Amino acid sequence: MPFPRKRNALQFTEVELRKLESIRKSRTEEKRRTVRAALLLDSLSGQSDETIARRLHISRSTVVLSIQKCLQFGLEAALGELPRTGKPRQLPDDAIAWVQNCACQKPKELGYSYELWTYKLLTAHVRRHCVASGHPALQKLSRSKLHKILRQSALRPHKIRYYVERRDAAFESKMANVLHVYKEVEIVNEYRRGEAGRSLGMVTISYDEKPGIQALAVTTPDRPPVAGRYSSHLRDYEYERLGTVSLLAGLDLHSGRIIETVSDTHKSADFIAFLKKLDSAYPEHQKIRLVLDNHSAHISRETRSYLESTPQRFVFVFTPTHGSWLNLIENQFSKMTRTMLRGIRVASKPELIDRIHQYFEEINADPVVFRWKYKMDEVSIV
Repeated sequence: MPFPRKRNALQFTEVELRKLESIRKSRTEEKRRTVRAALLLDSLSGQSDETIARRLHISRSTVVLSIQKCLQFGLEAALGELPRTGKPRQLPDDAIAWVQNCACQKPKELGYSYELWTYKLLTAHVRRHCVASGHPALQKLSRSKLHKILRQSALRPHKIRYYVERRDAAFESKMANVLHVYKEVEIVNEYRRGEAGRSLGMVTISYDEKPGIQALAVTTPDRPPVAGRYSSHLRDYEYERLGTVSLLAGLDLHSGRIIETVSDTHKSADFIAFLKKLDSAYPEHQKIRLVLDNHSAHISRETRSYLESTPQRFVFVFTPTHGSWLNLIENQFSKMTRTMLRGIRVASKPELIDRIHQYFEEINADPVVFRWKYKMDEVSIV
């Protein structure tokens, strides 16, 4: 005569019942989940533990434990596995801390030629020096265990992340000065909207250079796309270098037009030639204010001599050191790199220069006035 049950009866919602039926009939679920779903449904229908065990070819203890887990922890716990204690830790905390300390040092500081750790090198170093450092448990450290230790510590000693050190003590004030100029331009542009003929007493130009634009030539002609055969242009990997050019450009923040020159260099003489081009492009009564960086050509003796010869004509507003991202013309250079210069090939350096001039003619035919928004409301610009 079977013993009477002393445990509570199983109870499931309609959603849980549909889930159990789906798992029991599934052909892709894990075997243990289908068996546990089946035994739970059989127990719910009133079958005894012994009958369920014989029908599913499992032990009675498996049936009892699964039902007890469901009653105590819920359906998901009964279908899965409860957390277990696992194997005792082999590495104490001080050994792990020592490994982390080794990873935070450069290999060259420990007598190696490497600049950065590799997993192989760090594993070998730990095994070689662990006993002398009082951590014999690390003698059999594996690469996977080392990876786990570093991952848990959020350490990646084989990687480098670059940053820019702030070397300008007056960075905030210079940035505020540049943002003040942009805000002033925005106010002036808003005031002049609908009054395009109104004259400006000062025009603001965002200026910078883009040196090292390569003139590259193909060694064999490109092959165009062919419908049904080639989805894109085909180009030989080899190319011929024809030299480089430097682009000097200024973005008029009021009209969106760009004034530019292209030369082989970007020395003081080239910058002075650009200033002369600006001087001839605007009426004599207007001051020309340039937002630019601290490049040596902008503050050289030759440049200062030219500025002295044209008093009250130019006003320079310098961006902070390592703050060229504050210069609006950089946005135009970025767009140019991603579009017009992307994959460009030319037959000669003069062709590259002509195409750069043509690019800016196309832009000036439909200019866009840039507006600075980033950090405009976060910095005090009194």
